[in-house]
Amino acid sequence: MQTAWLPPCLRNCVCSTLLTQEANDLALRLAQQYTQHDDVIVLDHAYHGHLMSLIDISPYKFRKLAGQKEWVHVAPLPDTYRGIYREDHLNPGQAYADTVKDLIEEVHRKGRKISAFFAESLPSVGGQIILPQGYSTKVAEYVRSAGGVFVADEVQTGFGRVGSHFWAFQLQGEGFCPDIVTMGKPMGNGHPLACVATTVEIAEAFTANGVEYFNTFGGNPVSCAIGLAVLDVIENDDLRGNAIRVGAHLKDLLTKIQTRHQMIGEVRGVGLFVGLELVTDRERKTPATATAARVVKRLKEEDNICVSTDGPWESVVKFKPPMCFSMEDAELVVQCIDRILTGQLPRHISPQP
Repeated sequence: MQTAWLPPCLRNCVCSTLLTQEANDLALRLAQQYTQHDDVIVLDHAYHGHLMSLIDISPYKFRKLAGQKEWVHVAPLPDTYRGIYREDHLNPGQAYADTVKDLIEEVHRKGRKISAFFAESLPSVGGQIILPQGYSTKVAEYVRSAGGVFVADEVQTGFGRVGSHFWAFQLQGEGFCPDIVTMGKPMGNGHPLACVATTVEIAEAFTANGVEYFNTFGGNPVSCAIGLAVLDVIENDDLRGNAIRVGAHLKDLLTKIQTRHQMIGEVRGVGLFVGLELVTDRERKTPATATAARVVKRLKEEDNICVSTDGPWESVVKFKPPMCFSMEDAELVVQCIDRILTGQLPRHISPQP
């Protein structure tokens, strides 16, 4: 596979194309085979897929099902809005990274070893979270010192969605690079296509045990042609530039209506990855779960606009629109949200006499 679209730190890597849900599963296997350790650190409320191996490392899922396995360890979500370290903290990135360091030490006291820190570059199901600066760099330092690897899940955020960079992990600075990167959904623009990129060293360790790895549909010419075509469209149609311009416009419009609606606690995001946190009390930051659900329902039923809720309390209205999302689209959706929060009916519906 051509790798010119990868950042310099991953261009001398090994890539494998496969089906979407298998990307994170393969990354987990790579990490455990390379390190010869089993334990994994994940972020609270994370979601990495619906295979059994991925439900095991997805607190969003396993807390509702079989529960937490002894080899899975959950670190605090680095949420600077309502988390344990907030915007007013001197260095939230370092503080949240130190919670991972403490967790590693706890794992070691139990006589166990870390294989990987596994996280989305921007936690989405966690509530459209923007990681504090420096967080990933310090976490990678701690994890690698413990013999583990850093896995960046770019399934939702990769391929230019953040606008300023092709990959969301690059927001942490030029000096940061994961050991394994997984990618999916946007890679095929709806076609089931995914990829894992890692170092030659990790890939060779994976095959050193003599167990052959193959994939029935992975690497097929149709999927590869689709993936290459998507890359061409991203480049030729300047979709990264569109994400920068439209995403900034969307955030600006949402910030403006925030002044009129006390229930909008925070507008956050980068590019076309934006979250609208709704609260019943701005000071206490009480989640407005019911209001968020009502906004999503009315947008769908009255305006044919599809968004969803996320976050631990389902209080974040999530914007992750198609990369071709326009200025006019942004203006329409914000106008509709403003109308709903104001308590108005849509123009085509008149109040009952």
